Amino acid sequence: MPGSTAQVVIVGGGPAGLTAGIALAAAGVETVLVAKGPAAPDHRTTMLLAGSAAALDVLGVWGHCRDHAAPLRIMRIIDDTARLLRAPEVSFAASEIGLEAFGQNIENRFLVAALQARARELAGLTCIDDEAEAVEIEDDRVTVRLRTSDAIAARLAIGADGRNSLCRAAARIETRSRSYPQIALTLNLGHGRAHYDTSTELHTEAGPFTLVPLPGQRSSLVFSVGPAAGPRLSGLSDRDMAEEIERRSHSILGKVNVEPGRGVFPLVVETAERFAARRVALIGEAAHVIPPIGAQGLNLGLRDAATMAELVVAAHRDGDDVGADELTDRYDRMRRADVGSRTLAVDLLNRSLLSDFLPMQGARGLGLFLMERIGPLRRAVMREGVAPLAAQPRLMRGECL
Repeated sequence: MPGSTAQVVIVGGGPAGLTAGIALAAAGVETVLVAKGPAAPDHRTTMLLAGSAAALDVLGVWGHCRDHAAPLRIMRIIDDTARLLRAPEVSFAASEIGLEAFGQNIENRFLVAALQARARELAGLTCIDDEAEAVEIEDDRVTVRLRTSDAIAARLAIGADGRNSLCRAAARIETRSRSYPQIALTLNLGHGRAHYDTSTELHTEAGPFTLVPLPGQRSSLVFSVGPAAGPRLSGLSDRDMAEEIERRSHSILGKVNVEPGRGVFPLVVETAERFAARRVALIGEAAHVIPPIGAQGLNLGLRDAATMAELVVAAHRDGDDVGADELTDRYDRMRRADVGSRTLAVDLLNRSLLSDFLPMQGARGLGLFLMERIGPLRRAVMREGVAPLAAQPRLMRGECL
């Protein structure tokens, strides 16, 4: 489709990009989404917090993948370090804040398939299976040139194209980054004992070791190790890996069977200096990358998508330019506090586990002790973690745009 035009062009077909496209097209904004299909299935999982699940339900996506998700009703944190100052075990129950579950854990392949199925149902959303090769910004438009030599011109480009974002580079937006001396391993597993819709996060000297329920007697696992241990562990056979997991988890889920599809990646924090500029808005990992701790990463990206969609739909209905500086500046301001506070919280927790500095270890232990002992504080932390008060776009509240 050479020389195509639309109100919005989205580069990137992950969950954040697809969610933005569906939200815009369902509200009547002509949208084109450019993304090349993945080369291999994504076996990672995502814990969709309650607001994210509500948004997907409003957008007509949740019905396509509900049966593949498992509810998270209880979160348990255990200090598994051998340090002098150790935190008490703390449990958080969703029922304590009036929720059936904190969220739903689902494999990314099922989530993306559901988003793609919903996208195909929308006449206002054109999906192009191709790679963006260049993004050219002019005063009144953005042009995305494809590898096939076709091009799409739009008033606004939404960059959902990951940490090496072409859109971000075109808008000349720099990033701040910091790496950790850690590698994260991800995999799914079956186990002999029921998980009872409970996640278990073991805090170790190398970082969190977190088991999150999947449907049936299955769970997803994310655990952090030092850079020297990463290659050894990732190279273990399924049998040896299962024994390693049973040892590290103290066999709380019984005998373990490792499923195919492991992931290995270094832990970094990276944040864009701005989340929007020059007719380009960034969502998901194009805007921010944080370690997989506390189920914040993709949920932040979905809040990006919901916020951007809300602003664009309002401008479109008012007959305004959806790529105007006023809109992109407002988006940047609206997302700054949410992303900054989540990044800081994850960074402090992770660094407190890695640190040998006793006062920092003591502060982490004291914080968990106070949450375990003081009900109002515990409930306030739970509510803010699931549904941040200052960053709840309408979709996340279960409202249509």
